[in-house]
Amino acid sequence: MTEQLRLMAVHAHPDDESSKGAATMAKYVSEGVDVLVVTCTGGERGSVLNPKLQGDPYIEENIHEVRRKEMDEAREILGVRQEWLGFVDSGLPEGDPLPPLPEGCFALEDVDHAAGALVRKIRSFRPQVITTYDENGGYPHPDHIMTHKITMVAFDGAADAEKFPEAEFGPVFTPQKLYYNQGFNRPRTEALHQALLDRGLESPYGEWLERWKDFERKERTLTTFVPCADFFETRDRALIAHATQIDPEGGWFRVPMEIQKEVWPTEEYELSKSLVPTSLPEEDLFAGIRDNA
Repeated sequence: MTEQLRLMAVHAHPDDESSKGAATMAKYVSEGVDVLVVTCTGGERGSVLNPKLQGDPYIEENIHEVRRKEMDEAREILGVRQEWLGFVDSGLPEGDPLPPLPEGCFALEDVDHAAGALVRKIRSFRPQVITTYDENGGYPHPDHIMTHKITMVAFDGAADAEKFPEAEFGPVFTPQKLYYNQGFNRPRTEALHQALLDRGLESPYGEWLERWKDFERKERTLTTFVPCADFFETRDRALIAHATQIDPEGGWFRVPMEIQKEVWPTEEYELSKSLVPTSLPEEDLFAGIRDNA
């Protein structure tokens, strides 16, 4: 290889990088790949989901600072670089009808304006591969959907000097592949659920799979299965570092590690765009790129 491989993971909030593709990133870091997480918002409107920390006045008054510190710890655990895009968390609207989104939040930004901030990151870091969310956001949080929108524009826009002039956004660069994180997929969930039942263990996925039947949503096409079981523990440590968001005794960690590694030792992606020839299914996000790097 004449050029270092570089991977950019674009996420909506601090903690998303540790719950989606974290073991993949840690694996690539161990192989010498330069990995950059771009976090679109500061997670300022995220609820404190860890019951042990709910009601803490310091956390409630300083949630932005707390979540930045959590991100720093997770970044160190994964071995990645991390940069903020600088937008404000939109919060997750609830109710029927849904309330309006707060003024000035990420989801209400002009898409091209917000994409321009990401174009600068892409042109500076020059990643061959970018990962983000599908058009549903993985789940319908407005910041996740907005993250998808701006990444799609920025993937093409990084190479477009007319739309994003070099004088303002830096020298043009053409990423080679774009993937959607699809780690929360039905085949994986069903396989782990059945493995637990077969061993006489309680499964946390029963109600989840029942609710899944009610979703009017197409099944995603899983194109890429990255073997990364050796880094599942690293993933979990990074996730636990986001202490306000994750209860270490919660549902994330109810499947014994040895079962996870035996039954489903990969993280999954959906190839959205590729400028290089590749044969599906893949086991490597850099398939079709390594030989030319």
